[in-house]
Amino acid sequence: MASTACFVIVSKNDIPIYEAEVGSALKKEDLAHQHQFILHAALDVAQDLAWSTNAMFLRSVDRFSDFVVSVYVTAGHTRFMLLHDSRSDDGIKSFFQEIFLNPLYLPGSRITSSYFDTKVRTLARKYL
Repeated sequence: MASTACFVIVSKNDIPIYEAEVGSALKKEDLAHQHQFILHAALDVAQDLAWSTNAMFLRSVDRFSDFVVSVYVTAGHTRFMLLHDSRSDDGIKSFFQEIFLNPLYLPGSRITSSYFDTKVRTLARKYL
């Protein structure tokens, strides 16, 4: 598993609807803010790439220091964004696909399901 990973789901209106620090590294509040900043900065790059390709898995769209931002875009333009320091594209793609196969939420609302949160963390341990 990646030592650092932050997973965010962003709606088509650029509203974060789910966030989780899923890495095994020690979690500090200032690092969580840095992770959010890096992911937010990658939104424009992800959006531009989403319109220029038919692929849903955009792989790494941005880098910051040792971190990589990988993105999976749904047909409804919801972005699954993962900030990580691992190099396993196959594991990351599998992580995104299994998350995508779960029924999510009422459009426009935050995802607060404890089952979904547990599933995300389980899949992160499995694939990242």
